[in-house]
Amino acid sequence: MKDKLLKLKDKIIKAVAEASDLSELEAVEVTSLGRKSEFSQAMKELGGLSEGERREIGRLANEIKQEIDTAVDQRRLELQQAKFASLADQDRIDVTVPGIEPPKGHLHLTTQAIDDIVGIFSRLGFTRVKHPEVEWDWFTFESLNMPPDHPARDEWETFFVNAPTHRKLGKMVLTPHTTSGSARELKKGRLPIRMINISKTYRRQIDVSHTPMFHQFEGLLVDRGVTVTHLKGVLDHFAREFFGPDRRTRLRPFHFRFTEPSFEVDISCGICSGTGHLESGSKCRLCKEGWLELGGAGMLHPNVLKAGGVDPDEYSALAFGWGVERTMMMCSGIMVDDIRVLYRSDFRFLNQF
Repeated sequence: MKDKLLKLKDKIIKAVAEASDLSELEAVEVTSLGRKSEFSQAMKELGGLSEGERREIGRLANEIKQEIDTAVDQRRLELQQAKFASLADQDRIDVTVPGIEPPKGHLHLTTQAIDDIVGIFSRLGFTRVKHPEVEWDWFTFESLNMPPDHPARDEWETFFVNAPTHRKLGKMVLTPHTTSGSARELKKGRLPIRMINISKTYRRQIDVSHTPMFHQFEGLLVDRGVTVTHLKGVLDHFAREFFGPDRRTRLRPFHFRFTEPSFEVDISCGICSGTGHLESGSKCRLCKEGWLELGGAGMLHPNVLKAGGVDPDEYSALAFGWGVERTMMMCSGIMVDDIRVLYRSDFRFLNQF
């Protein structure tokens, strides 16, 4: 039994010394000292020995096991040192090699347009303000010269919010236009006013030129002696700055409840160059006839000024409101003939801008 254990020790220590890496050493340790190893099987034979032999062989077995454990620990340390010593060559990093630049995102096309619009009007002295996207009926309609029974309300196709009705302000709605922000600015009573309000608006419409959610920017200038001439000057300046000198604009007389006189503002189509037809001869899907309506403008109605607590005999005001997406689509070089593509999250389209 003694000779068997000594031969087994020599065999195991030799295998330990010959292990070439840490995984091989671990395998040697398991097969040599594990529950099913030769060493463990030899220990089971102790039961058949006399008491004196058991003590002697047991003491020898413990010494052999400690010797094997020491050999394993020593070999593990040697293999670890050899591994770490080679890391400098195996994992060497050349810091002079240019790094790999991670992919970068960029602002959405609509956000870029908003930044441009804010920049243009800020240079004219307009300050950007923000107002709620969930609004009360009074600010949305009644304060803008549209009483509860007026048919003009039907044109907005408004989303009504399932919420309690306010005793004075009426029902809650998703704001269908940013003009409600003008009513809120007037209520503040801090005159004169020169503000630009850009916000999300909501209407029950969807086609090539409409989406249920879109952005509008609303401009309001309130001061003494403001006239249509000032309005025309502001609109012409914006058209030159945003669209460039090659695009044409026109004002068409119109009727809005909150302005008098009122105008529709059009710009020549950038898809068909204002002709209404593409080079292929087909009709332009976006404008149909060469002009695209950007939005409304006019002089703020005296009733709206009164609702905001402003004396219309002392102050006058100009106002305009356009869709951001539609305005951006008319920029030269942006050949987008369907507004819905802006919000389809199609990277083939978005990465172009």
